[in-house]
Amino acid sequence: MNLQSGTYYWPLTFPGAPSYPSLAEDLTCDVCIIGGGSSAAQCAYYLADAGLDVMAIEKGKIGSGSTSTNTALIQYSGEKMFTDLIHTFGQEYIERHLQLLKEAIDEIEASSKAAEIDSEFTRRDTLYSASCQEDVAKLIKEYDFLKEHNCELDFWTKDDIESKYPFSREAAIYSYNDGELNPFKFTHALMDYAAKKGVHIYENTEMNGHHYDVEQKRMVISTKTGHSIKARHVIFTAGYEGIDIRKEKKASFVSTYTVTTNPVDDFSTWYNRTLLWETARPYLFMRTTADNRIIIGGLDDNATSPDDRDSKLLHKKDKLIEEFHKQFPDIQVQPEFYLAAFYGGTVDGLPIIGVYDEYPNSYFLFAFGDNGTVYSQLLAKIIVEDIVKGSSQDMALYLQDRPLLKK
Repeated sequence: MNLQSGTYYWPLTFPGAPSYPSLAEDLTCDVCIIGGGSSAAQCAYYLADAGLDVMAIEKGKIGSGSTSTNTALIQYSGEKMFTDLIHTFGQEYIERHLQLLKEAIDEIEASSKAAEIDSEFTRRDTLYSASCQEDVAKLIKEYDFLKEHNCELDFWTKDDIESKYPFSREAAIYSYNDGELNPFKFTHALMDYAAKKGVHIYENTEMNGHHYDVEQKRMVISTKTGHSIKARHVIFTAGYEGIDIRKEKKASFVSTYTVTTNPVDDFSTWYNRTLLWETARPYLFMRTTADNRIIIGGLDDNATSPDDRDSKLLHKKDKLIEEFHKQFPDIQVQPEFYLAAFYGGTVDGLPIIGVYDEYPNSYFLFAFGDNGTVYSQLLAKIIVEDIVKGSSQDMALYLQDRPLLKK
C-alpha cells in the first residue's frame, strides 16, 4: 500500500535513533510482533515485563511507516462524539470506552517516563470549537456527557474564546490535560525500553508468508531474509498495511494533508499552546512541537488513489497555511515540511482488535481513527493482557464483531 508521500519532519528530530539487525536465523518464541511502528512499540512495551520470549520484525526501519506522519495529538475525544457513539453501542458500553481512553493517556505518559529516550510528551489543553452556530447544541450535549463522567473541562462562550485567542468561535469545549508527543521518538523510546528488557527486535526483516502448524500449535512466519519464526502468538501491528494481510470490512480510508512550519519565536497569542480542532467535517487541527514549530493538518478528502491524493498536495499545503493565518494573523509561518497520506478510520467509530479463525492465536491491532496513538495504547494493553492472563474483560468491546446496540 502506498501510504504517504512528501517531506517528513519527525525522523529529522532524532537522527541518532537506535538501529537493529535483520533476522539471520530461524527462531522460536512465545510472541512475535509484526511491524515496527508505534503500535508495535506499545505492544513490545507491555510484553517487556511479561516473562515471555518476545520478538518484533519490521520490514524497513523502526518508525518508518505511518509513524513518520502521525501528528500525535493525545486526546480522549475523537471525530465521532461520545453522544453519537452511544446511539450505536449504548450508554454503558461508551462509558467504559471513555474510561479506557482516559487511562490510555495516563499509560502513554507513564511509558514515556519509564523509557530512557525522551518522547517529548507534554500535557496540553484542547480547544474543541463549534465551527458554526448549528453545532453549538451538539457541543453542549457532548460537554454535559463528559462533565457527568468526571472529565476535566469547561464550556466556553464566544466571549471566553475571543478573550483568549485572536479568532472567534460561537462556543467551545475547553479540555484540560490532554497531551502531545513526538511519535517517532516515542516509538524508538518504547522499542529501546523493550530491547533492554530482552525483547528481540529485527529491522529490514519483511514477512513474506505465514501458516499455522497444527501439530506444534504455532504460527510460522517466513521472511524475505530466508528465515522463519515459530510463535505461540502473533500480533499483527502493521498499521494500515495490515489491511493488505487481512481485509477488514469495518475499515475505511480517506486522504489527509499536513504541514509542519518553521520554528516560531512568539506564541503569546496562542493561549496555553492548546491543541486546536473543530466540529466541521472535514476539520482542521493544529498543535505546536517541542522545537516551537506548528503542525497544521486536515482538509481530508475522498481521494483513494495515491496519484489523486498526491496531485492535491501543493494546493492543500497552501490552503492549510492560509487557514492558519486566518486564525493567527500575527504569526507568520512558512511550510518547511508537507505531506499527503492515507488515513484510516472505522465505519462505527471504534478501533478494532481483529481475531479471525484463519489466523489462530493471532491478533490484528487496527488502531484506526484520529486518536491512533491513544487507541494503540489501549488495544496493546488489552491484547497483552489476553496473551499473558488468558483473557481480558475489555476485549469484546473492540473485536471486529463487537455487539452493536439492538434497535
